[in-house]
Amino acid sequence: MPAVQEAPKPSTLNGPPVAEVRVVKDVLHGVTVEDPYRWLEADDAAVKKWSDAQNVYARGILDKLPEVETLRNEITAIMKAPITQYGGFRVAGSHIYGFRKQPDKEQGELIVFDDPEKVADAKVVVDPTAGGNAHRSIDWMEPSPDGSKVAVSISELGSEKGDLHIFDRGGKEVDVVIPNVNRGTGGGDAAWTPDGKGIYYTRYPAKGEKPDGEADFWMQAWFHQLGTPLEKDHYELGKDFPKIAELVLETDKKGRVLAKIQNGDGGEFRHYLRDAKGTWRQLDDWKDGITYLGFGTTDDLWAVSIKDAPNGKVLSIPANAKSAAEGKVVIAEGKDSILTEFFQSDTGVTDGGDRIYLLYLVGGPMELRAFTRAGKAAKSPALPPVSSVGKPVLLKHGGLVGSTSFTMPFAWYRFDTKTGAAKIVPAISPKSPVDLSGFEARRELATSKDGTKIPYTVIWPKGAKQDGSTPCIATGYGGYNISQTPYFATWIAPMLTRGFCFVETNLRGGGEFGQAWHRAGMLTAKQNVFDDFAAVLQALIANKYTSTPRLGIIGGSNGGLLMGATFVQHPELMKAVVAEVAIFDSVRAEESTNGEYNVTEFGTVKDEAQFTALLAYSPYHHVAKTSYPAILMTTGDHDPRVPPWHSRKMTARLQAAQTAKAPILLRTSSNAGHGVGSSMSEQIDLRTHIFAFLLDQLKPTER
Repeated sequence: MPAVQEAPKPSTLNGPPVAEVRVVKDVLHGVTVEDPYRWLEADDAAVKKWSDAQNVYARGILDKLPEVETLRNEITAIMKAPITQYGGFRVAGSHIYGFRKQPDKEQGELIVFDDPEKVADAKVVVDPTAGGNAHRSIDWMEPSPDGSKVAVSISELGSEKGDLHIFDRGGKEVDVVIPNVNRGTGGGDAAWTPDGKGIYYTRYPAKGEKPDGEADFWMQAWFHQLGTPLEKDHYELGKDFPKIAELVLETDKKGRVLAKIQNGDGGEFRHYLRDAKGTWRQLDDWKDGITYLGFGTTDDLWAVSIKDAPNGKVLSIPANAKSAAEGKVVIAEGKDSILTEFFQSDTGVTDGGDRIYLLYLVGGPMELRAFTRAGKAAKSPALPPVSSVGKPVLLKHGGLVGSTSFTMPFAWYRFDTKTGAAKIVPAISPKSPVDLSGFEARRELATSKDGTKIPYTVIWPKGAKQDGSTPCIATGYGGYNISQTPYFATWIAPMLTRGFCFVETNLRGGGEFGQAWHRAGMLTAKQNVFDDFAAVLQALIANKYTSTPRLGIIGGSNGGLLMGATFVQHPELMKAVVAEVAIFDSVRAEESTNGEYNVTEFGTVKDEAQFTALLAYSPYHHVAKTSYPAILMTTGDHDPRVPPWHSRKMTARLQAAQTAKAPILLRTSSNAGHGVGSSMSEQIDLRTHIFAFLLDQLKPTER
């Protein structure tokens, strides 16, 4: 990387700071790739000065937009509404651990209670903001089997660099702090021994164990005996794992341990089982198609396999099996896809003894289905249609499950495992501060470039004229097998009440229609995702839901890459763009920590075919002198997933290329990362700027 010799020019009243062009040339597979702003990848004084000046310029514009304070007040009223939200429930012994978000708290807190109907009696176990640090947050928690203790990963400033703390049920810290258990991309996990006296945990390298720059890789499984110093902890598994391995741990009542490994973020898995005597054995490998493996109520293991079944089939694997290949099919593949997203708790098989439960995707909406242990359909919980559903939490009597839709607020339902009868539990299902009864959710289809039908949902004001005059905000993601399922659109309500419609898309790259849908939008097929989104935007205009002067798009992270590719390839389709914590330089992306994990999803420049595909769609490399829509890019100084240099470089190149008067803005937060763990104040400020920007650009007509 060339040394930075000059500071960037300061911003003026007439425009943002200008970034000096310092071209770096790379030759990859015989192709010369030019990078005029490579110097903005550095972390030095000149880059900071330029970035700070961009931030001052952007916020100076955003803070003066019409309705900015009105929007801030509305968003604050929604986010600080006098309601308390509950979620993340885990049953441990006779207790239930969960998260509670109160309106006067910057962060969620960990609580424990015994009865969902009496959650008002819950006790606070961990308030991460105690002591006044609003930027301290909980990454995840794992209660001991009897519920007497809980392990909690805590990080700061949205960094997701978590250390593990052990608390008793009363909130007293009872053991040493275990460092380096969680990171932004690889995540982290812990699993208790049956007696609660020891804990298996994920561990990233200690200082000096790996080369500089590799501290966020090389996850391993270690063991800690409570009451002993960290020096006594011992290694369990992982020295032969790939650098980008991601690890999840699970134990059962017999003391067995499951290690579930994903090879980066691309959807390849491997599983290891440690028996009660301490011997590990590998059960499958990357290409064997096991996307989920877990313990049940018997010694046998449950698995979901996509081998010769891209929508998933359920297997039962004998406890003494030497490999997962010995599993027997219990539930055959169906027309809908079984949800098995790796780092979500809403995955795989939930074993309730005489019933097992699976979450199915139906093109975006979800269904919770019950089966007997023999695989026959049983009475499923009676939940609202066209909704999202969470993994059920099984109690001594019945179970709990959360559900929501685009127009129905999230609620917790208590269901009867025999009859399927379900009713809302008011104590943990607060009334929403937003009323969307004046809107309807319309499921539509667009035709992509190759003829594939792409579902999308329009949140439409009832009775509005479909004449192209309605301002519209469309979003999408399309990656990692992550499905865009229905959700109550609270966050976009201030725009809906101003006459906007909102569109969620089900693009390839997600898992809405199983692994085939995912694979059709990954690696060298990634361009399909951008074609799908463009097709939806074209359909919205053709069907007069909106028009180009009224159309804005928004997306973050991988969805930010989608925004970049879309406005570079089709700048004529929309008037405004918001790209949050986005990937823009696809050729250089793997140079960052998260980029290495993403190689199995996006590809690598080391492979010629994959390099060709990456360069062909990389937004940064296709910026040209033309008329671009108004663009707001947002990033965080502490982002562990997508480094802020993506947004810096893209901003510099766009500002130099823009021929229209529409602004190109870069807003940076010094107290946030990728969005995980952001304080409520930071969330309110960010959302206010985004909505004020979109409102100013799209200017809805009065209704």
